[in-house]
Amino acid sequence: MQVMSSAGTETVLRDSGTPHVIVLLCAYNGERYLAEQLDSIAAQTHQEWTVWVSDDGSTDGTHGILEHYRQRWGADRLRVVSGPGRGFATNFLSLVCRTEIVGDYFSYSDQDDIWHPEKLQRALERLETHGRVVPTLYCSRTQLIDEQGRKLGFSPLFTRAPGFRNALVQNVGGGNTMVFNQAARQLLVSAGPDLRVVAHDWWTYVAVSAADGVVVYDPQPTLLYRQHGGNLIGSNLGWGARLQRIRLLMHGQLRGWIDENMAGIRRISPRLSPANRLTFDAFLAARDGGPLRRMCGLKRSGVFRQTFMGNVGLFAAAFFKKL
Repeated sequence: MQVMSSAGTETVLRDSGTPHVIVLLCAYNGERYLAEQLDSIAAQTHQEWTVWVSDDGSTDGTHGILEHYRQRWGADRLRVVSGPGRGFATNFLSLVCRTEIVGDYFSYSDQDDIWHPEKLQRALERLETHGRVVPTLYCSRTQLIDEQGRKLGFSPLFTRAPGFRNALVQNVGGGNTMVFNQAARQLLVSAGPDLRVVAHDWWTYVAVSAADGVVVYDPQPTLLYRQHGGNLIGSNLGWGARLQRIRLLMHGQLRGWIDENMAGIRRISPRLSPANRLTFDAFLAARDGGPLRRMCGLKRSGVFRQTFMGNVGLFAAAFFKKL
């Protein structure tokens, strides 16, 4: 394959027999942990990769760290561009939609995690079994660590099969674990980089599943997910996180986030299968009208969350028109 530089003047030839992975890393004032994350990318057992970094206006030592690794790895291994400066979700969408970036597979990367050495290889082994024509997304559990790298536990283990009916109301995959093929990337490009969503990873799950793509959820953790005060979105683990979700639900925050994803679905509506279109229409009915219409619409849609209590909350949200 050929990978063009951002200037469009340089062509880097890669081994066409090995899948080339584009690591999409978004950075903002990440000097404290960035080097550790870059080292874990360099240590991958799958070595056919290029890192593209979109820096969203860092004022600390992030630029110096990136320049050090660019000189160490070579310009064909690490490319740095400027982000739009409108938050992490917009930064990721702007990066995945850059037309000069060419690859076989794409992997989101946060700036403060530590990847297990086999992360990319494990993802590719599962993605390749589904071919490259259908949009396909891989995600996994994570192992949680604190600021000093001490292990805290694991992210929730989801047992129900992922799909569109789940994606409408819940994200099962952290963006830091996601790897997806070119067909999935093109789907994101078709929706555009200007889409306003609460999280790029939730939108990626929604888009791929809406288009009847394949979503592979791996119960084995593939990285160390650092929990610290600078996290924009945490692990959603523990009673504190559950109470926070209830508060957001009752204040209508979930409804606003779903509205944003709905706007994205409408942009890719020609890609919806007949079955997903019926689910989408029934879910719309569950969000408006009287309480009975909303409750019946939710049941008819088949939309679900991964746990029993999550589904109880889902019907409560429909009843109070918070969905």
